[in-house]
Amino acid sequence: MANSMFRNAMNRMAQAREKQVSRYVNGALMSLDDETLKNLGTSREELRRKGATPCFF
Repeated sequence: MANSMFRNAMNRMAQAREKQVSRYVNGALMSLDDETLKNLGTSREELRRKGATPCFF
């Protein structure tokens, strides 16, 4: 039981981190121009729907 509780906690932390990273990457992609996004196969609207955190360099 203790192992499964620890495993569940680790899985949830990993999922939360994956979401955070995804928002960060989407924010970085938002700084690209529309033509580059089109070449990558995505759009600003799609990135907004997925969620984006502004990326400041």
